Amino acid sequence: MKKPIIDLKKINISIDNKNILSDVSFLMRNGEFMYLIGKTGSGKSSLLKILYGEIKIKDGTGEVAGMDILNIKEKNIPFLRRKLGVVFQDFKLLPDRSIEKNLEFVLKATDWSDKKKISDRISKVLEKVKLSETLKKFPHELSGGEQQRIAIARAILNNPELILADEPTGNLDPATSAEIMEVLKDINNNGTTILIATHDYDIISKFPAKTIRIEDGKFYQLQEKK
Repeated sequence: MKKPIIDLKKINISIDNKNILSDVSFLMRNGEFMYLIGKTGSGKSSLLKILYGEIKIKDGTGEVAGMDILNIKEKNIPFLRRKLGVVFQDFKLLPDRSIEKNLEFVLKATDWSDKKKISDRISKVLEKVKLSETLKKFPHELSGGEQQRIAIARAILNNPELILADEPTGNLDPATSAEIMEVLKDINNNGTTILIATHDYDIISKFPAKTIRIEDGKFYQLQEKK
């Protein structure tokens, strides 16, 4: 059996003294593809923020990619994030620079310095998402679907063990959403674990996988539809 990449036990999430999730235990193994569903405000995004270190947990136990997120020190959060790739609904590309410079910025921020290796890695991830021709373009010159594929390329730059995608199809039409899901499934088929927080039930029906529902602060595993 593959080892866990996310292992949370009996954690509680409170923000501004408001209880979001209670007594949560959640296990995800290396190589899995999983959905996290729930109404807006149910705690999906809060859970993802715990996983990449933006919200600290104060009780229970939690490991993500082999790191203890209960006791993690601030200085070690960048090391955690290097093991993860995060994809957001609103892309979060830097508008004042080209796609090449967007991707270069991430690599330099994670201690890449060799210009040839940086250039080669950027070419490889753009080829992976089938957007090699966008290298010199700026984000505003791309469609929403293209921007999200660039965001996925950015997320896989450092060969992450785990990709966390927060409503990755939320701003896209159904056809473009399906294209994004094909890209994510392909990345998963190559061994990367992927957790998607979504309320897009259409993509879940088209791309079935293990699904966890959050309701009233609790987790429920749904039967996977084949």
